[in-house]
Amino acid sequence: MYSSEWTDTDQLAERGGASGPPTAARDRRTHTSRGLLGLARRKPLSVFFTLAFIMSWLPYPIYVLGLLPEPLFLPFGPLVAAITVIAITEGRRGLRQLGSRMLRWRVRWWWWAVAVGLPLVMVATSTALTVVAWGGSTVSWSAVPWLSFLGAFALRMVNPLDGPMGEEPGWRGYALPKLFSARSPLAAAAVLGLIVTAWHLPLVLMGMLSPFGLPATFAITFVYCWLFNRTGGSVLLALVFHSAEGCVQVAQLGLTGEALSRQTAMYAVCWSVMALLLILVDRKAWRSASPAATADH
Repeated sequence: MYSSEWTDTDQLAERGGASGPPTAARDRRTHTSRGLLGLARRKPLSVFFTLAFIMSWLPYPIYVLGLLPEPLFLPFGPLVAAITVIAITEGRRGLRQLGSRMLRWRVRWWWWAVAVGLPLVMVATSTALTVVAWGGSTVSWSAVPWLSFLGAFALRMVNPLDGPMGEEPGWRGYALPKLFSARSPLAAAAVLGLIVTAWHLPLVLMGMLSPFGLPATFAITFVYCWLFNRTGGSVLLALVFHSAEGCVQVAQLGLTGEALSRQTAMYAVCWSVMALLLILVDRKAWRSASPAATADH
């Protein structure tokens, strides 16, 4: 990569010309290739994941050391890491490609319905199953603040300090296409699922996420992968899905205390069942990725 970008001065230096001793240019290139820029070009996906973890996790050890008054987690780590690595390794072409994925709205109408409706169905199903299995308060749908849900959905779509915009350009917009290029969608989903689940660990330690949220995160990553593949690599649909999934707070549906904890566990079970059904029913989607969803498109 670097050899194709030598200047005339570098070539003179290699031949022992006026620019310096014969090894000067070679030493400069070797030093650069061993630095962060060279590492990002050789191992872009590894550098992306590392930066995403560091940027999001960094405040937590500072809090543990007593240097922050309260725990803090930065959800925009994947977004910043993706932009950084793309700028280093692919330049404007890569940034344009990411922007194109984030604006890819021309998909069949039913994929929009899936992106908005499936997360809401899963919340409703897990809540209903919790009430049926363990009893407790009946959900009062008439008391649900629907307008606040719509406002939360719209804000989550554009706020980089929240999960959808902070995560999706990185996990789905950058990492998943590259994983697709070397693995089947099923293997890519498993790898990304483990990484994204590990990334959420500090939220459990901070008490901001139930431990049941970790298996739910792993399972739902398969659903994201399926949706991304089936929509030709649309990050926009992943953003819509993520925004819909988090805009409904179950506590607003009337569940509290032990009932809320049980619903969280049931929610993880529901997503696990959904992921398994998609793998078994739509087997073609897991054998090979859509060309539009890979890193080359």
